[in-house]
Amino acid sequence: MRAIRLVAGRELRALFDAPVAYVATVASLLVVLSLFSTEFFLAARLDLTPLFRWIPAAAAVLLPALAMRLWAEERRRRTFELWVTLPLSAAEVVLGKFLAGMGIWLLFLLGTSPAVLLLYALGDPDGGLILSSYLGAILLGALLLAQALFLSSLTREVVVAFLTGCAGSVLFLASGAPALTAILDGLTPELAPGSLVAAHLSALLRYDSFCAGYIGLGESAWLLGTAAVFLALNTWTVRNIRD
Repeated sequence: MRAIRLVAGRELRALFDAPVAYVATVASLLVVLSLFSTEFFLAARLDLTPLFRWIPAAAAVLLPALAMRLWAEERRRRTFELWVTLPLSAAEVVLGKFLAGMGIWLLFLLGTSPAVLLLYALGDPDGGLILSSYLGAILLGALLLAQALFLSSLTREVVVAFLTGCAGSVLFLASGAPALTAILDGLTPELAPGSLVAAHLSALLRYDSFCAGYIGLGESAWLLGTAAVFLALNTWTVRNIRD
């Protein structure tokens, strides 16, 4: 556990030494809060629905940007060899990098707290709903970061790592979009491929359950389990590179 903390600390410092963490996090935060403010005052409703509607889109861009820096750029600069010389297992390196990325994601979510304070200043919002929505955002971030890290570890090209990470995130999110599900189901109603894809692949459906105030064991296990699969794949790729 100490080794994982050391890797996470080193990666966090490296992220903040470069502008990518600052620029990507602050830009994503400003965009999300701006969109929330616009929808919130137009709708005149005391809830955070507009905020949590835009958080997945921010995650689909921010987390691949972080993953790009954590693996692909390191391989491009050949600083990966540093990890080979240290008495660390591939799993410890992967988990340390994952925790560093999650640290930035938690900072991003913390940055949305002005929206929560605004709601409490204006009225008495549902605190349980807010907590479950944030929990869903944390778990969704874990999944999207894990898949982006895995894809980033497969290449030395940072642009390729970023684009594939974004594409993977969009796949997990768009597969649960009602419009896409309806279109696919309409093509072959007897097979209902859209509903099938959404049921087995959509992270968005699980996230929406949290945003509706439902903290389900199945939804939590699916998000965490899928993230664990990608972390295991990431560990396998790193072990092969080291060997």
